[in-house]
Amino acid sequence: MNKTDKGRLGEDAVCAELLRRGHKIIARNYHKRVGEIDIISSFERFVVFTEVKAREIRGLVSGLEAVNFTKQKKIVLTADAWLSENPTDLQPRYDIAEVEFTRGELPRIVSVKIYEDAFSADGIYTVN
Repeated sequence: MNKTDKGRLGEDAVCAELLRRGHKIIARNYHKRVGEIDIISSFERFVVFTEVKAREIRGLVSGLEAVNFTKQKKIVLTADAWLSENPTDLQPRYDIAEVEFTRGELPRIVSVKIYEDAFSADGIYTVN
């Protein structure tokens, strides 16, 4: 399984978890010149922009750590583009989803963790 397939499998798992939590999936893999947002959903009073990071179990860098300031800035700018195309009264929220896989040819998903409100629009982490 290549990196793209793992990413898609991870996004599918995160979508399933978001649906289980009551989210409505609005879009997947929203692209703009500045960047991409993996999953856009609505939940309660929020429009949620979720960055999915799929990693092999016990990797050197966690999915949460992989979303650095530069990546956060790209997500916020891409979310701004989506919001300008899709006006809403919902409050934007930025989540990070971490999917861990087993190693090997046929990896299995070990865990899905979703960090809600992981960073703010000014790009400052709110998760420890």
